[in-house]
Amino acid sequence: MREVQRSVPAYSRPLTGTFGRVFTEGIEQAVRHVIESIGNPAIKHHDWIELFRERGRREFADGRSLDALQAAARIGARVAWQYVAPVLRKAGASPQVLAHAAEIIFAYVEDLSATALDGFHEAQSSSGGTIERRRRQLLELILSGRPAGPETLANVSRGAGWALPDKVAIVALERAEGTADFPVELLDDEVLVDLESARPCLLTTRPKRHLFPLTGRWNGWRAAVSPTVALADAPAAHRTARRALALLPASPGDEPITWCVDQLSALWLLGEDFLAAEVARQALRPLDALGDKQRDRLGETLLAWLETRGGAPEIAKRLQVHPQTVRARLHQLRELFGDRLDDSEDRFSMHLALRAQRLAARGAQP
Repeated sequence: MREVQRSVPAYSRPLTGTFGRVFTEGIEQAVRHVIESIGNPAIKHHDWIELFRERGRREFADGRSLDALQAAARIGARVAWQYVAPVLRKAGASPQVLAHAAEIIFAYVEDLSATALDGFHEAQSSSGGTIERRRRQLLELILSGRPAGPETLANVSRGAGWALPDKVAIVALERAEGTADFPVELLDDEVLVDLESARPCLLTTRPKRHLFPLTGRWNGWRAAVSPTVALADAPAAHRTARRALALLPASPGDEPITWCVDQLSALWLLGEDFLAAEVARQALRPLDALGDKQRDRLGETLLAWLETRGGAPEIAKRLQVHPQTVRARLHQLRELFGDRLDDSEDRFSMHLALRAQRLAARGAQP
């Protein structure tokens, strides 16, 4: 048990709960069956066979491949031989007996692995729509906001045949009454789909690419696409997309998609911390490369300019600095932001983000 836990990452967890019981029982029964078989050729193997078939079924149910189980069996054989070989030598066994004993141990492990593989394939073949169901369950788990340890999430992901990404976007869907079914067959396998719940949605890592095949084929459905966020922020992204469907008008034309990234300022007015951070990240991106003090000074100057749209003397008086200092800062801001300072929507986003930062610095909530 120690050697398996040391060598196989999938089993290197505390021996508690169901995992600890199953892990311990499997090793104990594998060893006991060998001992009980010594000098007893009539021993029945049914219970042993069914036990390891069940181990194979459990590996499939837990979303693992058989790699870990087979690796554990090989390690078990090696450890057993390291123990048995010196005992046999001390008992005076010949080289032929030693070779035969080694063959028996490793043949036993092959039988054990093959039996588990039978159970794995049995569960796999009888699962029917298991993969689709597990993918939907994985999506529900990601969007639930309930705490789930990395190992739990990884196991469910493996069972769903879907690698966990670092970044995702959520596509909230809304179906107009009397419209056709969603053309799910046009979606890439990388997209997780839930069309059965009261709040249908998709999870995608590349929304523009994955939604492109739906062009002209929305069949009366409407979509709102969240910003691309860290996987842990998927519940907040989902809320954002659903809020966009509820509060923003449908996009004109044939493509009924609302891209939340283009509407963050409007959505942020509803008071979502996640959105406030997203607005600041996008609106103030040119300041990211600066040091903290320089970023604070330029942010303070930019906010004063946005609030007053005044000249250097007026802003200098407001900030209690020299007008020449303000002119130098305004020149630097122009170099950093360029034409964005002339765009009313961009200025609005900058204004909101800077005001939120100022309020947060004062201990207030935006």
